[in-house]
Amino acid sequence: MKSFISSLLRAAGLQAGQNEGGPLPIQHLRAQAEAGNVVAQNQLARHYYEGKGVEKDYAEAAKWLRKAAGKGDAAGMNNLGRLYYDGNGVEKNHEAAVKWWRTAAEQGDGAAKVNLGRCYANGNGVQKDYVEAVRWFEEAAEQGRTDAQSSLGLHYLMGWGVAKDYAEAYAWFNLASTTDGGAAGSRDQMEKTMPPQQIAEAQKRTKELRSQIESKSNTRK
Repeated sequence: MKSFISSLLRAAGLQAGQNEGGPLPIQHLRAQAEAGNVVAQNQLARHYYEGKGVEKDYAEAAKWLRKAAGKGDAAGMNNLGRLYYDGNGVEKNHEAAVKWWRTAAEQGDGAAKVNLGRCYANGNGVQKDYVEAVRWFEEAAEQGRTDAQSSLGLHYLMGWGVAKDYAEAYAWFNLASTTDGGAAGSRDQMEKTMPPQQIAEAQKRTKELRSQIESKSNTRK
C-alpha cells in the first residue's frame, strides 16, 4: 500500500491531500479530474483507495486510474497494475497487471520496473525468467530505486539470472542500505563470511556503482 500511495503522491507532486495553498477540497479535485487532469485523477483515486474525504471504494479508485492510464500516465498505469495484481476494485488478474506495468516501465516508471521484475522473478502473470527480472531490476536500480538495488543484491548472491558474485551482491545491498534495513542486514551478514580483500573489492564496487547512477541521473536532468 505504501508504494501505491507514494507513487500517486509523486505523480501529483503533493503531500497527502495538500497543495501549495493547503488542503485541496475533494469537490475541486473531482472537478479537475472530470476535466481530464491526470494529476487530479491520480489524487482522486488515492482518496478512494484510502477512504480519505470519501467512502473507501476500490472500484472507484480503479475507475479514475483507468482514466489516467488511458491518457498515457505512467503513474496511473503502475497503480492500476497494482489493483489488478491484488484484486482490489477489479478482478484479480496478474496478466493484466503485467500489461500495465510493462507499459509504464517502457515509459521509464521506476516503480513499474520493480513490479515487472518481481513478476518475472516469481513467475506471476508471466513465465518465470530470472534474466528478464534482472534486466528490469537493473534499469530501476540505475534510477536510484533502492528496492531494485536490494533485489539485484539477492540475485547476485543466489546466482539467479546472473553469475553468482558476492562482491557485486554486497555492493548492491550496500547501495540499498541507505533506506532499506533488510538490505543493510544482508550486507552485514555477508561481511561476516567475506575475507577482507573481498570486502574491500565490494566497497570499491559500491563507489563505482554510485558514481554511475549519479552520472546517469545528471544526464536525465
